Amino acid sequence: MTNATSITVRVPLAIRHRPGRKTVVTPMTDGMAPATTRADPALVKALARAFRYQRMLDQGRYATITEMAGAERIERGYLGSLLRLTLLAPDIVSAILDGRQPDGLTCAVLAGRVTVVWDAQRNTFGANSPGAGATGRIDGT
Repeated sequence: MTNATSITVRVPLAIRHRPGRKTVVTPMTDGMAPATTRADPALVKALARAFRYQRMLDQGRYATITEMAGAERIERGYLGSLLRLTLLAPDIVSAILDGRQPDGLTCAVLAGRVTVVWDAQRNTFGANSPGAGATGRIDGT
């Protein structure tokens, strides 16, 4: 029989409690700061819910928005506004998930009437926005 050996690895880290989530903070190594993100948790959560609900409709799990709202116990109007998020241009969705969305782009702004024309969305949400990256635009142009 062989003797079992164990290895203990110690990693210095801190857990910071923030409203609604916990964040693991690792120490700086080799002079490099840990990567941070500006991703808005509320926007990311709203997008995730929107695409989840859209997938359920596409799969035929629910026939109508009203039926889904009743089954999921949420208001029909809220569900409708969430589902509109699935009509955002793919580069705007990517920018939100990467934390490159403009500073003024919030759930409240997206809950309003948003055009389904992607170029108009890019002009509305991406043109000369300080939080949209080095070029000032979501699409990087």
